Amino acid sequence: MKFSQMEYKRPDILDIKRQLSDLLEKFKASRSAEDCKSVYSEIDKIISMVSTMGSIAYIRHTLDTTNEFYASEKDYFDMVDPQFKESVQEILLAALESKHRPKLEKDWGSLMFLNAEISLRTFSPEIIPDLQAENKLVTEYSKLIASAQIEYDGKTLTLAQLAPYHQDDDRQIRKSSLEARAKWFMGYAEELDSIYSKLVEVRTRIARILGYENFVELGYYRMQRNCYSKEMVAAFRESVKKSIVPLALRLKKEQANRIGTDKLSIIDDLYEFPDGNPRPKGSPEEIFAHGRKMYHELSEDTKEFIDFMLENELFDVLTRPGKSSGGYCTSIPDYKSPFIFANFNGTSDDIDVLTHEAGHAFYDYVNRDLFPTNLRECSYETAETHSMSMEFFTWPWMEGFFGNDTAKYRYKHISGALTFIPYGTMVDEFQHYVYENPEITPAQRNELWLKLESEYRPYLDLEGFPFFGEGRRWQAQLHIYEMPFYYIDYVLAQLMALSFWAADQKDHVQAWGNYRRFVGFAGKKTFVDLVEDAGMKNPFKPETLPEVADAALKWLDGSPGL
Repeated sequence: MKFSQMEYKRPDILDIKRQLSDLLEKFKASRSAEDCKSVYSEIDKIISMVSTMGSIAYIRHTLDTTNEFYASEKDYFDMVDPQFKESVQEILLAALESKHRPKLEKDWGSLMFLNAEISLRTFSPEIIPDLQAENKLVTEYSKLIASAQIEYDGKTLTLAQLAPYHQDDDRQIRKSSLEARAKWFMGYAEELDSIYSKLVEVRTRIARILGYENFVELGYYRMQRNCYSKEMVAAFRESVKKSIVPLALRLKKEQANRIGTDKLSIIDDLYEFPDGNPRPKGSPEEIFAHGRKMYHELSEDTKEFIDFMLENELFDVLTRPGKSSGGYCTSIPDYKSPFIFANFNGTSDDIDVLTHEAGHAFYDYVNRDLFPTNLRECSYETAETHSMSMEFFTWPWMEGFFGNDTAKYRYKHISGALTFIPYGTMVDEFQHYVYENPEITPAQRNELWLKLESEYRPYLDLEGFPFFGEGRRWQAQLHIYEMPFYYIDYVLAQLMALSFWAADQKDHVQAWGNYRRFVGFAGKKTFVDLVEDAGMKNPFKPETLPEVADAALKWLDGSPGL
């Protein structure tokens, strides 16, 4: 069914809770594992329906944040989601305590039950008001970012529409567009500080009600971290500082030399080649036509997938006023459909969207029939490995997007993957410190960000720019507000994507087979188990990071025509 035809109907949360309560009693009274499965099937349908309506409301709200109906529906879900979660948690507890658990665990896998145990650590009925307050603050931030109207180049632009100017061939345009961006953020500096302070406060309060010292441990449970700890992440961050930051410094110095500057200013950070960055050729329609050809040729699975996505209007990628910024892929369970949201801006990021978000959607499509629906859910670093790896598996078709700029695109893709790792790790360290020290002031948060900039991105001259120079760059990173601790996931996934890329350079058939296997396990294995099953090295082992980086660096050093 086309997305425009999908019916939306607000679920009555009180009626839903009554239905789930009745089914819960039936589940507890089940005389066999088969009876449990039968009852759980009915529970699953209700959970899937609520999730479907929530997804449709969220998508339509982000497509047009000025639409009052879907803004109201988003607010409704912000309020009722914690109540719905309470009913789901009761069901998870019943499954964990069921005398039929051994048989269910054998049939559904142990990971589903481990994840259920983790989920139970994130909730208690007494935190419902605080969860509602947290949801409201996140929506407030999202609406504020989406509302940006910036006068520039004789136009009124959103943040997404302004972004291409930051990569313009004319340095003065890059400078003035960044100044316009910074001016908008500085105009809302106090509001952004206030929203985040309230989020830290409410998340810390929730954590303490649940018995945690601070939000960090709870944040890890919320992110469903089931195979690594904060200590392992801290050690990984140190490895990044040791192995990747010097490499990024070298690559950025080379970039400065290429474009003819003696230092890399924030003005020039995104401008990589003296004759301009690679940009996709053709209209959005032509880009999608080649994208369809690409996925037809990659594999039979991806052929079926891309036809389904395009025929059912499951992409919305054009930027317009009132549309939320950023990009995402989400699932619409009852229709067994992924949906891709993005903001094309005429840069190479448009192609990364077509490959990155399609990696998420491909995973969702491949696993659309799994039951229980819990098994369709994987951890976030696993999900990002799906998407980031797809970016590299589509390399053979890049010429159809970039023409003579293909070599530049591939170089930028690999070097960008390496230089992203320090930035992503910096975001993670920032969040750990903030939630371990929730009492710090807004000014101290900005000082912390500047300190981390000097450690992770020592090559970058902020030139006293307002917003950037004051250590406020983090306020533009949606994840910091909306999904705390969702960023090291990108870093781990980037490492694994580079591993798949290196394998693909040697043997495409074997590499794609391992990737397809990685995707097909869905929520049945932990991230670390999936990595090792696909023949790659555990990213937390000390030797993995430098080995992967070395392979990428050797390719860059031998890259033709640059």
